[in-house]
Amino acid sequence: MHQRLRVVLKIPAYQVLYYYEGEVETVAAKTTDGRIVHFPANILRSLVQSDGVYGTFELVFDEHNKFVSISRVSD
Repeated sequence: MHQRLRVVLKIPAYQVLYYYEGEVETVAAKTTDGRIVHFPANILRSLVQSDGVYGTFELVFDEHNKFVSISRVSD
C-alpha cells in the first residue's frame, strides 16, 4: 500500500540551486497535516521553474518508504 503525503513547497530559485548542484541532498518539508517529511532533493529537478519550486505537491512512497513519485496538485 502506498503512502501519499501532501507538502507545500516554497523554495526560491537561489535555494533550488543548492539542491540542483548537489550541495544539499535532502529536503525537509512539512506536510499539510503537520508532519515533517524528508526526501531526496534530486526529485525536485523536474519541478523547478524560473522562480524556484512553489505549490502543493503530493509525494508517494511505497510500503518500504521508498520514493515512488511526486506531482503538483496546485500552485
